[in-house]
Amino acid sequence: MWKTPIFRWSIKRTVLTLLLPTLTLITVLELVTANRTATDAANSAYDRSLLGAIKALDANISTPGGGLAVETPYTLFEFFELTASGQVFFRVASEDGLVEIGSADLPPPPRPLQTGKPQFYDAVYFGLKVRVGAYARELKQPADANGTPRHRVVIQVAETLGSRQEFIRLLLVAALQRDLLLLLVAAAMLALVLFMTLRPLTVLRNAVSARSDHDMTPIDTRSVPADVRPLVAAINLHMARNREFMERQRRFVDDASHQLRTPLATLRTQLDYALRESDPRNVSDALDAVSRQLDDATHRTNQMLALAKADAAELEMGQVDLAQLAEQAARDVVLAAREKRIDLAYSEPERAILLRGHAGLLREALLNLLHNAIRYAPERGHVSLSLACRDDRAVFTVMDDGPGVPPAQLSQLGGRFFRASNSALGGSGLGLAIARAVAERHGGELVLSNLIDGAGFCASLALPFEISTN
Repeated sequence: MWKTPIFRWSIKRTVLTLLLPTLTLITVLELVTANRTATDAANSAYDRSLLGAIKALDANISTPGGGLAVETPYTLFEFFELTASGQVFFRVASEDGLVEIGSADLPPPPRPLQTGKPQFYDAVYFGLKVRVGAYARELKQPADANGTPRHRVVIQVAETLGSRQEFIRLLLVAALQRDLLLLLVAAAMLALVLFMTLRPLTVLRNAVSARSDHDMTPIDTRSVPADVRPLVAAINLHMARNREFMERQRRFVDDASHQLRTPLATLRTQLDYALRESDPRNVSDALDAVSRQLDDATHRTNQMLALAKADAAELEMGQVDLAQLAEQAARDVVLAAREKRIDLAYSEPERAILLRGHAGLLREALLNLLHNAIRYAPERGHVSLSLACRDDRAVFTVMDDGPGVPPAQLSQLGGRFFRASNSALGGSGLGLAIARAVAERHGGELVLSNLIDGAGFCASLALPFEISTN
């Protein structure tokens, strides 16, 4: 089960809470990328202007009489300063630093210059942030009068960053406006998609809420999205189980009221008769009949309560020793067997059989099988109880030498309040139904059959067991 507080919210709020920060983070990352891209684009564009200024200076460098001279292209620099919207500085010097023209203290490049390859870098010049372009080339003739060594000339041009920063700012503002618009559009589309996606659930909720308390018909899965159909199918299964449970309860109440109404009416009649009688013998006979009727009503009530518990009650399962349970059940019916002089036999298993189940219900089921066998066995007849392991099941087997059941009615035997047509004895018809319900609650089954020779009946209660010890 989900315990995180976020899942107590609605799906819509959860999705928005998760996606909107994600979209915001993506927007921030996109702005960081846009800033880097804008900076690179501005540097690429403005560095070309710096390179143009460097080339213009280079074209005006001369070495008259072994010296170094530069004819400054003032018109070009005025235009360059206008374009850069700031100050422009330049420096032309020999590589050994003996000759320098222009701003002598311009920051040097961070890496050694390669001949013929410009290098651009950011620096600080007298407290101003500047962009510097540096270029080196070899002189066509020596810079000194001797002419022995060959030197390179270094050209540097720097500009302040006002124009670049304004260009980058405009690009970032445009990117921010675009991203905010996309974020708003994405949020609106997300809200619309959520509304359209969750609308079938809202319709489903309203349809279920409008149902009456007793309407357990399945929900039509064709009108819900495919992703929700497994949930709706599970709800339908749950409603089907509840519908079946309610139907069983309704039948049980109807059957119970019918079964109790007759004994209570008979008791009322017998009591009225006893109250009217003055003959003590007749009164005594009437009271004996009332006592027997009370015993029968009590027995039926106990059986119906046991059946209701086997059907629907929450059971607290525990470890049950089946051999001990069978032995105790056999001891409990000894007196009933002696009254009919029935030979009662019990065959215990070769090893202890432990099962996780409800001891009270298992005992009730076994007692019902034994009482049923003793009831229908003839005088001086035989009833046997055995417990054995067969494959992965523990099997209680109760056999008697009574008349059995008509073969055509075997499939109906074990139904609530059903009694075979050849049964001349009274009874509620709940004993086998209780045993079957208990078996099913424990994941087992009740198997009923006539003996092969046609004389006798066999009831087998098979239960899956988890633990078996020697």
